[in-house]
Amino acid sequence: MVAGESGLGKSTLVNSLFLTDLYKDRKLLNAEERINQTVEIIKHTVDIEEKGVKLKLTIVDTPGFGDAVNNTECWKPITDYIDQQFEQYFRDESGLNRKNIQDNRVHCCLYFISPFGHGLRPVDVEFMKALHEKVNIVPLIAKADCLIPSEIRKLKERIREEIDKFGIKVYQFPECDSDEDEEFKQQDRELKESAPFAVIGSNTVVEAKGQRVRGRLYPWGIVEVENQAHCDFVKLRNMLIRTHMHDLKDVTCDVHYENYRAQCIQQMTSKLTQDNRIESPIPILPLPTPDTETEKLIKMKDEELRRMQEMLQKMQQQMQDQ
Repeated sequence: MVAGESGLGKSTLVNSLFLTDLYKDRKLLNAEERINQTVEIIKHTVDIEEKGVKLKLTIVDTPGFGDAVNNTECWKPITDYIDQQFEQYFRDESGLNRKNIQDNRVHCCLYFISPFGHGLRPVDVEFMKALHEKVNIVPLIAKADCLIPSEIRKLKERIREEIDKFGIKVYQFPECDSDEDEEFKQQDRELKESAPFAVIGSNTVVEAKGQRVRGRLYPWGIVEVENQAHCDFVKLRNMLIRTHMHDLKDVTCDVHYENYRAQCIQQMTSKLTQDNRIESPIPILPLPTPDTETEKLIKMKDEELRRMQEMLQKMQQQMQDQ
């Protein structure tokens, strides 16, 4: 999922990451049309191939986010969408046909932060706090070619401080194994030190030092998208597609989805308990002996309640162990 206000280069970066054009049919809105624009959820599916392995990626775009004068709860459609995917997966998982479950859960949210401010804005803080329990958030500094290297370093430090200050849980890179080689450990250190990633997107090919590269041509020189001295684009792409794709999915499955699942089971258990209390109030007068059908129904409900409570206890134990 990509999120952030308009004009930060979300579409360009997505096209640069996956070497495709997902937005060729998009209509650009004028100022009058933007007034009544609300946050939309638009899905694009793209097939990519990485080292001979074919991957099917779904890109979820959120045009309209943060563009209004009053952005109160503008993230609500986004949180609702993520919950809907969890709900659908929970239903499929609880059904009979569990072999062919389609996983549409959001495994990563790229959140674009404006380079023109002095850190996080209130809408950035509120958005990430609303989503950090539901999805892996990877913050990005958009349009990094607007800043000089010293400004990028200061902005990164400021954003890290504010993330800690406001208690925002962004995606944490896992520790590499002790038996990994030194080159891999160095790459892992550089990756962690680079967050939040300062990125530049471009699908234009320009000529630099006799070579044709993707970048942006300015009067003072050329910014190369895939030059690690210019931006963190290559680190972001490697992290998403090569090194951390499985970990992103594991964290979604083991943490975010399990939290949602535990809440669902707890709500269902509470409802069953409440229903039983309503249907079986404390009698004031002696009740007549129930017939066979009523006894069966009570036993079935008691058994179902017992199973749900056992599942809830197991899940709570697993969460404590994790």
